[in-house]
Amino acid sequence: MKARIEADLPFYFGPGRELFGFYHPAPAASGAAVLLCPPLGAEQIRCHRLYRQLAHALAEAGFPVLRFDYYGTGDSAGHGRDVDWTRCLADVATAATELRARSGAQRILAFGTRLGANAALDATDAALAGVVAWDAIADGAALVGELDRMQDALKVDLNRFDQARPELDVRLEWQGFETTEHLRAQLSVVGLPALGPRTAWLVSKGSDAVSEHADRQGRSVEAIDVAPRWDDIDRLEMAILSHPLIDAARRRLREMA
Repeated sequence: MKARIEADLPFYFGPGRELFGFYHPAPAASGAAVLLCPPLGAEQIRCHRLYRQLAHALAEAGFPVLRFDYYGTGDSAGHGRDVDWTRCLADVATAATELRARSGAQRILAFGTRLGANAALDATDAALAGVVAWDAIADGAALVGELDRMQDALKVDLNRFDQARPELDVRLEWQGFETTEHLRAQLSVVGLPALGPRTAWLVSKGSDAVSEHADRQGRSVEAIDVAPRWDDIDRLEMAILSHPLIDAARRRLREMA
C-alpha cells in the first residue's frame, strides 16, 4: 500500500529568509534526504511540474525532499537582474543545510537538471553526498550561444507575436527572462567538474554531451526518453515531463542512499 504523503510545506529560509522552498516530509525517513536543484530561466518553469512529481515520488520512497528557488528566481527574493552564478552555488549549500536541519538526515543527496545539475556538482564537496545529474551542461559557452540563437529566433517569430522585433538586443533577455553581461560571462565558463564524489549521469536520448566526461570517470550514462528537447523552439512553452526520468532518478538515488 502506498505511504501517505503529508502536504507540501512552503516556507522562506536562509540567513535573511531570502530563499523560498517547498519541504516534502517522508512518512518513513530512509536516513538520506534529497535536494532538488532547478535549472535557470525558462527551463526552471518547464521543469516545475516534473520537480513536484519527483518530490512526491521520492517522499513516497522514504526521502524527505526540499525543492527551492535561487535568489533572484521564482518566489525567492531579488529580481532577474540579480541572478548570480556564484550566489546560486551558495544557495545550494544553504538549502542543503536547511534540509539537513529539517529532516534530521545524515546524508544529503541531490538531483539537478541542466544548470541545476552543475550547481549541485559544484557544491558536492561541501554539502552533498552524491548527485544525480540530468543533462548537465558540459560547455557553458555553447549554452550561452544556444540561448542567444533561441532568443534571436523569437524576435521574428510571428506565430507568437504580432510583429517582428529585429531591433531587440538578444543580450538583454533569454526566453522571457532578464539576463546580464555578468551572468553571461559567468555561465560561459561553466563546465563539468573533475573526478569527484558520487555522480549518476542521466541524459535525454539524442544528447551525448556528457558521455565522454562520464567515460573518463568510469561511469555509465543512462539515456532517458524525454520530450520535448530543450532547444525545440516550436515547443518552448511546453512542460518537460517524463515518467521514465522520475523512475530513473528515484532508482539512482536509492542506490546512493
